[in-house]
Amino acid sequence: MRQFLVVMSALLVLRSPEYTGPKKPIRATIPCTVAKVSDGDSIVCANMGQVRLLGIDAPELSQKPFGKQSQGALAAMIPLGTTVQLEQDVQVQDRNGRLLAYVWRENRLVNWEMVRAGWVVTLTYAPNVQYVDALRKAVKEAEKEQLGLWATDGFACLPFDRRHGSC
Repeated sequence: MRQFLVVMSALLVLRSPEYTGPKKPIRATIPCTVAKVSDGDSIVCANMGQVRLLGIDAPELSQKPFGKQSQGALAAMIPLGTTVQLEQDVQVQDRNGRLLAYVWRENRLVNWEMVRAGWVVTLTYAPNVQYVDALRKAVKEAEKEQLGLWATDGFACLPFDRRHGSC
């Protein structure tokens, strides 16, 4: 797994576009130390529990190999032990009790970076729409440039559709 993450980190550096996303949080933030990267759109914070990244949707881990690739990309962006800042939107938790947040690292919105690099797609649930326009623009650019999973058939079955048995 460690070797996989090193390779993923190298690929991210080579293929990641210049950061042009949101520059700083709009709302107050909460510090979080990354204890686990559960998949491409959720993490576990030490002393805080599960966090679902807002505005994005990653392939399920069962969507091989795409789920693991997305998870690896997120792990490369925010390795275990990294302190990130969590910014909440209107709704604080999802129906599963997970904290909902935008994740910031060094004045870069990780949610946006995952979309722009092509490892996730957008998924919006109102009222959590703070960065929806930036995320939608980023996914169009990633798809156009065939970045990340767009370079393969990684999104032939969108994660939302997969969870709902549509493909």
